[in-house]
Amino acid sequence: MLMWVWIAVVAVALIVLAWAGLRLSGRLSELSRAARKLQRRQEEAMRLRAGAARLEQTVLSLQQRAGQAQEQVERIQAGLGK
Repeated sequence: MLMWVWIAVVAVALIVLAWAGLRLSGRLSELSRAARKLQRRQEEAMRLRAGAARLEQTVLSLQQRAGQAQEQVERIQAGLGK
């Protein structure tokens, strides 16, 4: 009789362990999907950061060219006596 009790305890423990393992594997797949999604967002953020850096360089270049153009306008106006 005692042997059947131990067999039942072991069987119940194995069922509980299998159930917990299945739930854990489901959570791990969710975590894996979330990690991939985070990786894609990080890559997108890096691309946006690179684009922002290029845009900043373009703006600085345009500001410099605008300053040079303003200096030329001032020189032309000074030459015309205005």
